Amino acid sequence: MSLGDEPGYGDASRGEDGGYGGSGQTRTRLPDRQGDVYGGARRGRGSSSRSLITVVGVVVLLIAAIAFANRGDDSPSSGDTGGDKAKTSPTAASGDHPVDTKSAGIPSGFPHTGEGAQSAAANYAVALGSADMFNKAGRDQILATVITPSKVADFEATLDKAYTPQFNKNVGLNEDGSAPQGYTFVSRTTAIGTKTTESSADAATVEVWCSGLLGLAGQDSTNPVTSSWFTITMTLDWSSDDWKIVTHSQKDGPAPVPGDDRASSADDIAKAVEEYGGFTYAR
Repeated sequence: MSLGDEPGYGDASRGEDGGYGGSGQTRTRLPDRQGDVYGGARRGRGSSSRSLITVVGVVVLLIAAIAFANRGDDSPSSGDTGGDKAKTSPTAASGDHPVDTKSAGIPSGFPHTGEGAQSAAANYAVALGSADMFNKAGRDQILATVITPSKVADFEATLDKAYTPQFNKNVGLNEDGSAPQGYTFVSRTTAIGTKTTESSADAATVEVWCSGLLGLAGQDSTNPVTSSWFTITMTLDWSSDDWKIVTHSQKDGPAPVPGDDRASSADDIAKAVEEYGGFTYAR
């Protein structure tokens, strides 16, 4: 959610309901049949065997080519010449290992590189989109961890005006940000990808493309868990031997065409949130 605007179902919860058109159906070509105008006449056994061998050979070569093109260095990053470019392509994962330290449960100690700034932005997006942001103590701890020290007080003041007891009630929570009895509050952000738009030795502007879940899982919930897509833009500076956020903004999308998945029950969503943990992201 945008830290500069009122949070909640106005920003991080908005999904894109529409699509690009089309039915979403796929035409499936059946095996060749006698008289099939798309498949032609039935071929003999010998011809089919030769065709199968040819197809298998092409598939094997294609797989080998893809594996060769996408192979990357699995060794840890040296942190010196990586910059903000991946080892294979501008959008591919770099293969760098994630950090192994945390502060207040949030990954920390990122490399002083362009890729380190992207990794920090991805992990900070997850923290800022978590359920802990809806209670004062948890929110202040997150801000103290991810925001550059000179800006922490400003962020706290801005968000205290947004996350009010009345706001929490409006989204179905108790005034202190806790979930009502019998309900599970879901607020989770997943980083899909990152890119650096500006960078210097000690500063970087990073965009994080995200998907999010937000809502109350429980029987008769008036705010069921919904998904959304959004892009967060962060400016970061190198402070106290780590990357820290200076400014933060958010916009909707890019959002894919919705699929045909059947919505799960409230119990299934609540169980999934409790059982499936999050990740430490690395560019």
